[in-house]
Amino acid sequence: MTDTLLNLKHHGAECLRGAVADQLAALRCTLAHLPPDHAGIRITGVAGLSSFLASGGPIGAIAARVLEPGSRPVRAILFDKTADANWSLAWHQDRTICVKHRIDVEGFGPWTTKQGLQHVAPPFELLSGMITLRVHLDDVPATNAPLMVAPGSHKFGRVPIGSINDIVRQCGTFTCLANAGDVWVYATPILHASDAAAAPARRRVLQVDFAATELQGGLEWLGV
Repeated sequence: MTDTLLNLKHHGAECLRGAVADQLAALRCTLAHLPPDHAGIRITGVAGLSSFLASGGPIGAIAARVLEPGSRPVRAILFDKTADANWSLAWHQDRTICVKHRIDVEGFGPWTTKQGLQHVAPPFELLSGMITLRVHLDDVPATNAPLMVAPGSHKFGRVPIGSINDIVRQCGTFTCLANAGDVWVYATPILHASDAAAAPARRRVLQVDFAATELQGGLEWLGV
């Protein structure tokens, strides 16, 4: 069941209620070995996760419907917010991708290293063809730091840092509440933010970026 208040086509975000509820226990088990209380762990090579993210799996099938059957997971991060790890995140766009090796290609840059992995800012056209899925492993009521999005902000292109607050005011904000098993789908470049939890409880979110195109100039997606 989709959220009737926002839709991906017009607003850049949509909630699929209970999309992975039947697979929730198995997904939690697959990720249970990862260390808790982390703001974000970039995931590569986790045994068992590929069956969830493949185009025929419960998560990958969502991306395949939105993009095309050949879409693939290109980056995954597990957020584990608790009372001991209760951070906030200012309004921003996700502007980088994760690749196997650094190759200097026109239009790609600057480069950064995060948790030992190579990240680069690609041309905005590439980002605009991607989607991000946030798979909720725990309930996220208003008191537990739900994601906030600025509906329609993905249509403004690469937003300069100094213009972000103006675009957020123009677009307004929407609070993305969720139950465990829900999946929020949003356009990767949408402006989003998160407050610290007012009443902290465990809030695990598996966030996966999907793309349907290959990279140019010898660059390769690191993948999941």
